[in-house]
Amino acid sequence: MSSALTDLLPHPIVQAPMAGGVSVPQLVAAVSEAGGLGFLAAGYKTADGMYQEIKQLRGLTSRPFGVNVFLPQPELSESGAVEVYAHQLAGEAAWYETELGDPDSGRDDGYDAKLAVLLDNPVPVVSFHFGVPGRDVLDRLRRAGTLTLVTATTAEEARAVERAGADAVIAQGVEAGGHQGTHRDLPENDGSGIGLLSLVAQIREAVSLPVVAAGGIMRGGQIAAVLAAGASAAQLGTAFLATPESGAHTLHKRALTDPLYARTELTRAFSGRPARVLVNRFVREHGPYAPAAYPEVNHLTSPLRKAAARAGDAQGMSLFAGQGHRLARELPAGELVEVLAAELAAAQTALSAGGDAR
Repeated sequence: MSSALTDLLPHPIVQAPMAGGVSVPQLVAAVSEAGGLGFLAAGYKTADGMYQEIKQLRGLTSRPFGVNVFLPQPELSESGAVEVYAHQLAGEAAWYETELGDPDSGRDDGYDAKLAVLLDNPVPVVSFHFGVPGRDVLDRLRRAGTLTLVTATTAEEARAVERAGADAVIAQGVEAGGHQGTHRDLPENDGSGIGLLSLVAQIREAVSLPVVAAGGIMRGGQIAAVLAAGASAAQLGTAFLATPESGAHTLHKRALTDPLYARTELTRAFSGRPARVLVNRFVREHGPYAPAAYPEVNHLTSPLRKAAARAGDAQGMSLFAGQGHRLARELPAGELVEVLAAELAAAQTALSAGGDAR
């Protein structure tokens, strides 16, 4: 199955699915056309919205691509913490002259409807985030000719992925930008994430599945490192954020290399789930008080984030980014894939010769 995965991409480079309008068809097509594996992000879209993007993408490339789907989340045991957080955010709503979102806007992200579309109109690859789908789901996708990948942040989660029958596991290190794909959102585990190289080694020993390594990767030398550690491919998100094809807001792209944003942090401030972002005012003021309540908090803050973007205020936006954000390059996505592939080849040659693999 490792060859089934790697046969889809001339270069072992996967563009991470970035929800919220970043992974647009133009970006995905450019990556796939250059020999990587581009990914659409179905998260926060309707099933029809996802379908329309797939249709658009198929008009841009005949190369393989993937679609990422969020798993439905369990019901909250108590909603009082969300109400308290809403009161705290009232000042933000007044400042941006908008209303807070409805925290009860839905929990399943249209999961069943999206699966129906993906089974009726199969795509080459589907990946899952925030949990493990049932074996029946993975079996049906396999029968439709789709390869399946599931994110894991620990060896234990990787074992669950293997038991469910997925074709490969995405090992997401704590360095990764955006949401951590933990299968259970336990606040007591906040801050206990595993670094990527350690995680790849642990997962390689725990399961026999091919591993796609994700987390802070920005250079070809880093891809060489995770391949040497046993991964079959590397998944990069932040590296593609700054490309002209990316749908990220201009302020978000600029912030990646702006000295004003000195570090990243895992925070629940924007969504109620741990997500790595550039630290801005919103994170500093609200992060310590945000409850473990996804997607309620995500619905709650959505109008605030959109209003901040309209106002050109990056201090109120969710600036998702991995730990390697300062290494972002404003290259066209296809050119970036080619540069990464060349860096990878040079690093592998240097490693085999005992030289400098940078």
